[in-house]
Amino acid sequence: MATAQQSENQSQQARTVAELVDYIQELTTEIQELYCLDAIPWVVGYSGGKDSTATLQLIWNAIAQLPPEKRTKAIHVITTDTLVENPVVSAWVRNSLDQMKAAAKEQGMPIEPHLNYPAIKDTFWVCLIGKGYPAPRNRFRWCTERLKIQPADSFIREMIRASGEVILVLGTRKAESVKRAITMAKHRDWRIRDRLNTNPNRPNSLIYLPIEDWRTHEVWIYLNQWQNPWGYSNKDLFTMYRGATADNECPLVIDTSTPSCGDSRFGCWVCTMVSKDKSMEAMIQNDEEKEWMQPLLDIRNELDAEDDRDKRDFRRIWGEVTLFERNMDGEISVEPIPGPYTKYWREHWLRKVLEAQTQIRRTAPENMRDITLITIEELSEIRRIWLEEKHEFDDSLPRIYKEVTDEPFIDPRPGAGNSLLGSDEWAVLEEICEEDAMHLELMAKLLDTERQYRKMSRRVGIYDALAKCFETSSRSPDEAIKNAHLKRDLKAAASEGDIEKVKQLTLGDVTVSETEKPQTWGNIKYKKRNSVD
Repeated sequence: MATAQQSENQSQQARTVAELVDYIQELTTEIQELYCLDAIPWVVGYSGGKDSTATLQLIWNAIAQLPPEKRTKAIHVITTDTLVENPVVSAWVRNSLDQMKAAAKEQGMPIEPHLNYPAIKDTFWVCLIGKGYPAPRNRFRWCTERLKIQPADSFIREMIRASGEVILVLGTRKAESVKRAITMAKHRDWRIRDRLNTNPNRPNSLIYLPIEDWRTHEVWIYLNQWQNPWGYSNKDLFTMYRGATADNECPLVIDTSTPSCGDSRFGCWVCTMVSKDKSMEAMIQNDEEKEWMQPLLDIRNELDAEDDRDKRDFRRIWGEVTLFERNMDGEISVEPIPGPYTKYWREHWLRKVLEAQTQIRRTAPENMRDITLITIEELSEIRRIWLEEKHEFDDSLPRIYKEVTDEPFIDPRPGAGNSLLGSDEWAVLEEICEEDAMHLELMAKLLDTERQYRKMSRRVGIYDALAKCFETSSRSPDEAIKNAHLKRDLKAAASEGDIEKVKQLTLGDVTVSETEKPQTWGNIKYKKRNSVD
């Protein structure tokens, strides 16, 4: 952040407070002219943070100065709740939207707030606990697209479909970071006029950036000196940022010489894309009334394990072993890419989240005791994935929910509890399989696949489904990894044209000896049993 601000200071002369006042008046006129220019609706991105608040406040104040007969074009204010937002910020945003809606109606403003959510199949806990996706990392950042981009993009697409075009108003600033400044510089190639670009990622949409060249202290001057038009407290916003700063210090901004406050970044409390959640840590440290968030920080830190391979399957989520070259201190090894979390760890994370939710509902301040960390709809989808896609017919979710919350789990999905197989059958299988995880997995998949097809009048596809069970679960981990190495070596030999090596590898795999069958998991398993008998 400091680097970005230094770069900005070098490229742009500092504005005095008087110059900022004049500049805001110029922006007000520009916003009014742009608004009255056509019938294209506006969509303002609002997160509840300082930048989006300042942007919306600019828009609101400018349009409010127009005569009522000119305020005919809709201005949609959209916020996306990822369902894993910092709960303090999430509550702030929800209350802000409610107050905004009431104020717009009272003032005759064409402003319509919208709170969007990710699709249930894409929420953080459905992906992590249900499907087993590992905590997000730079190489597998699966969260942003699903939780933030898609919900907003769906709303924008609907607006374009209804109106033909849309103008997106964003509170993006160059001074946020060096990376952001570089990105914004590239977007100048699509600039139509000052602060207005075409959107390279979405046809029929424009992007308007009214505060793109503002510094942090200018944002705070504006928020502290201009009244919030929908009646929310910018002083409280300032206090929230101060509480999220490590030293709990935010000097009152009175002129351009005063150090700025508000480098804190609020986001998802489960975020593992950063080394630490500094804002939540600071909130807990600075305010005794926010110590109730400690269980959330504990979960986040446990998710952010440096090496979580022991918690994950040796196969990818589709059941295949994929190898990669790993360089550890100069030593290169070829290893499987870890896949989704195993059944044990998915159940572990479910228990942790429910425990945190139960504890917070008992110990948090009164205004936060209705907190929901994981919704019933998410729990229902997780249960469906475990039962139908992972064939875990022991149906452990209702049991875990009852153990943690002391309440029965009421699934809103029709027919969710109907099954021919259950925990008793699972227990019998575990006993038969003698703690052999792969044997248990294969038998469970075969039995549940047959169950899923039993009521179909035409059981088309059952043989393919059963064959897939064997393809993904019929080898022991060692044999599956060995087979993946063989395929990799064969591919390399074939690409090099090494016919002798291809023959050697193929023969070595197909015929172990003249009398012995190929060494698959099934052969090893039952050969071992026969020898014992």
